[in-house]
Amino acid sequence: MQIKEYQDLAMRTNDGKCTERLNSEIEKGQGIVDVGGIINACLGLAGEVGEVNDMIKKIIFHGHQIEGDEIKKEISDCMWYIALMCESFGFSMNEIAEINIEKLKKRYPNGFSEQASINRVE
Repeated sequence: MQIKEYQDLAMRTNDGKCTERLNSEIEKGQGIVDVGGIINACLGLAGEVGEVNDMIKKIIFHGHQIEGDEIKKEISDCMWYIALMCESFGFSMNEIAEINIEKLKKRYPNGFSEQASINRVE
């Protein structure tokens, strides 16, 4: 297969309407306060998580030492982007934390166990 053929076949699954859908959501004015903030948060969070992953990879596979202060800095960067995402959607971080804890309580009412994980409630 030639790479152009791959591209053509793969793009059959892309309808090319991403911008149209995004503009439609913006026009509705519901749930999005700052589109640029959302995009910045998503891309930034992905980058910061990648940096944490790279540190973990180097510890596991390359023999590097755990540098707790450096990992803390990267995790704090993740928190910044999560805060930006919340702000851009008009959510409070308190609300998000509460929702997550309620989900975890429902999923693991007696705390985590392998059995509870296998049979977890969504």
